[in-house]
Amino acid sequence: MKPAANLSHLWPELPYLDRFDAAAAAGFTAVEVLFPYDIAAKETQRACMRGGLQMVLINAPPPNYTGGARGFAAVAGGEARFAYDMRRAMRYARELRVPMLHVMSGPGEGADAKDVMIGNLKKALKTAHEGLTLMLEPLCPQAQPGYFLNDYKLAAEIIEAVDSPNLKLQFDSYHAQMIHGDAVAVFQNYSDLIAHVQIGDTPDRRAPGTGDVDFEALFGAMRAAGYDGWISGEYTPGGATEATLGWRDLL
Repeated sequence: MKPAANLSHLWPELPYLDRFDAAAAAGFTAVEVLFPYDIAAKETQRACMRGGLQMVLINAPPPNYTGGARGFAAVAGGEARFAYDMRRAMRYARELRVPMLHVMSGPGEGADAKDVMIGNLKKALKTAHEGLTLMLEPLCPQAQPGYFLNDYKLAAEIIEAVDSPNLKLQFDSYHAQMIHGDAVAVFQNYSDLIAHVQIGDTPDRRAPGTGDVDFEALFGAMRAAGYDGWISGEYTPGGATEATLGWRDLL
């Protein structure tokens, strides 16, 4: 298991590009950024190269600067917008050599939204470049009210329906605990679908060890399942980020 740093959350006191230097100085070899679209991809790429860092994940779609929904994958009537956003996100992913792209569902509910999302994902996967895996992550209502993909069982059903080796599950300890009450059990139940892990504690996405998630048990479950991918710290440090990195010693 390999530690990574989410630079949208860690070192929040630093300018965006300086966070890469801080991550490298702290010993990370990989980072992720939720929405890197405000900065030219070449600038982000240079920051990665400067610190010998690999960018492992970004989110899609780019921010909706007019307000409104975050994502259109499950929005009936939003198929054209979804396709447009995915083209832009995939260009960024290619330029940054990012292997994983988290596809956000946006709002919705019920069978119609599920069918729309399945159809959109099938089309997106046909246009994805080689080496890119699309990721689905359930988000809890406390963080994203009205968000369609708000349950791990639902995510698993969509992945099964799309039936592609390039669509995987993204596990987040904060969301899993908030949605289902037991992040460890969620990982154990869906480990065969999980290709990326993010960690934060509940109930307020603080550093691991400050809340309700049993991280020793969680990392033990990951080892037992043979998980050997990235584990990214995605939490609000609430102080010096360096003081919150003890979770790496548990890997």
